[in-house]
Amino acid sequence: MEKVFLNDCLVDADKAFISANDSGFLYGAGLFETMRSCNAVVFRLEDHLERLFKGAGVLSINISCDKKFITDAVYQTLAANNLTDARLRLTITNGSMREHAPKGQGERRSTLLITATDFQPYPAQYYKKGVMVVLCPFRQNTSDPIYGNKTINYFSRIMGLNQAHQKGAAEALWFTLDGWLAEGCVSNIFLVRDSKLFTPAVSTPVLPGIARKTVCEIAAANSIELVEKDLSIDDLLGAEEVFLTNVIMQVMPINSVEKHTVGEGSPGPVTMKLMNYFDEFVRSRCRK
Repeated sequence: MEKVFLNDCLVDADKAFISANDSGFLYGAGLFETMRSCNAVVFRLEDHLERLFKGAGVLSINISCDKKFITDAVYQTLAANNLTDARLRLTITNGSMREHAPKGQGERRSTLLITATDFQPYPAQYYKKGVMVVLCPFRQNTSDPIYGNKTINYFSRIMGLNQAHQKGAAEALWFTLDGWLAEGCVSNIFLVRDSKLFTPAVSTPVLPGIARKTVCEIAAANSIELVEKDLSIDDLLGAEEVFLTNVIMQVMPINSVEKHTVGEGSPGPVTMKLMNYFDEFVRSRCRK
């Protein structure tokens, strides 16, 4: 029986219930983190929690437990499901709209849910040949506070991703209202030109991805020049290599943007190098 961690304990997944008045269910007032464990070690868990708490501060999401409690809960969930290589999701909301704060506390209790399932990687062919992406018809509003934060208000992202899949693409790329390249529905994006890496700045705004951070660190450690700047559609189409990142896909090469072929139409040398570096980085961080 699958176990999940709900609020303060492990329960059977089919017995995990939240209030009908939960603010996340009613209004999307919450945050989430998708994480990966390898060898029973959660990759960059501290970074995930730092981003979670930072987003909570920006969006006034109450988290009524500390990082140690959540860390312990994550590992309890892994152990309860007998998993070592897993995909985990941590969701936290502002809790029930009708629940009053416990006496002596200034805020109501948040809802915490942690799930863990067996890790299922993307198809090997995606990395061998690269994937197609399309341009998302929706736009990111730079004044909207949810952008740059991993909120559970994710419907437009799912719509964009579903439309991409209907076209045979793996991902859809978002641009801002001003026409700057931002990110994928579930990923960050990097371009390669003249052996240099380019990626939209976090202030675009884009999500400060954990895999994005990892690639930036790998680039610095291996003397690969990295530039964070505003990028246009011309920058995208003029790139010699393009790839996506998130902690599940790691580094995924793009072979075409709709009908436009990227480079030679196969993973380029910088992308392949970063794919290998990322694998090594995960193994080094997830040793018991």
